[in-house]
Amino acid sequence: MTNKEVYLCAICNISSGSCSEDCSFCTQSAKYNADIDLYKHKSLDLILKEAKSAHESGAIGFCLVTSGKGMDDKKLRFVCQSSEHIKKALPDLNLIACNGLASKDDMRILKDHGISSYNHNLESSKSYYEKICSTHRWEDRYQTCLNAKEVGLDLCCGGIFGMGEDEDDRYSLVESIKSLEPISVAMNFFHPNSALPLQKSLNLDESLFWIQYMRKNLDKAMIMVAGGREITFGDRVGEIFKMGANSMVIGNYLTTSGDSAKSDLRMLKDLGLKVAKNCGK
Repeated sequence: MTNKEVYLCAICNISSGSCSEDCSFCTQSAKYNADIDLYKHKSLDLILKEAKSAHESGAIGFCLVTSGKGMDDKKLRFVCQSSEHIKKALPDLNLIACNGLASKDDMRILKDHGISSYNHNLESSKSYYEKICSTHRWEDRYQTCLNAKEVGLDLCCGGIFGMGEDEDDRYSLVESIKSLEPISVAMNFFHPNSALPLQKSLNLDESLFWIQYMRKNLDKAMIMVAGGREITFGDRVGEIFKMGANSMVIGNYLTTSGDSAKSDLRMLKDLGLKVAKNCGK
């Protein structure tokens, strides 16, 4: 990619909510009873419809996301079915799986069924994670990232900024992400919800600083601004690209709405930026 190209990705929440984990940043946790759509499986035809819409809007990557701690046989089969259903219609679309903790065996099966990348975020520093989740360990997240790389899947790994962590936690998170050498880094900015115990703790200028810092430390990775982009940057969203971001999620997120793809494409055009046609690896 050139400096004037932006890689677009879309995400599809193919199973939503009812998660038994207690991650205090996540509305999909059953513990907090957030007002979100709940469903075990989205229909394959609807998943394909969303994939086609994303592809038509210029998205090169399409991420299949499931709620819950990790994989079981039923979830694995459903993700594989979803991937195969999309690949038949859109063979060139880069499919990304985001299904929580996963073993190397799980990863190999995903790869065999058309998945080319795995997205798993560390979310926070190792030391802060125990303050926001008690039902699984940060180390398990890190190992899942290693598993993806070991079986030959491209790794997308990032975190959430502005959950009440301090500056040292953010530096530590960046170092941990850097150690994994991901192809893509997902930078999410905490989106508050009245059902959650956390409050947003990072302002716009601080958020821009961390994009710039991530770019300096992961100079070869795609720096993707994802969840919380709209509420964090507002009409100053163009500045994320000046700070080094070269990728973003278009459309809706897991349980929150984003700007329309049409609006995002118009914004990129106004900034003199082009939509990347391939991953540029």
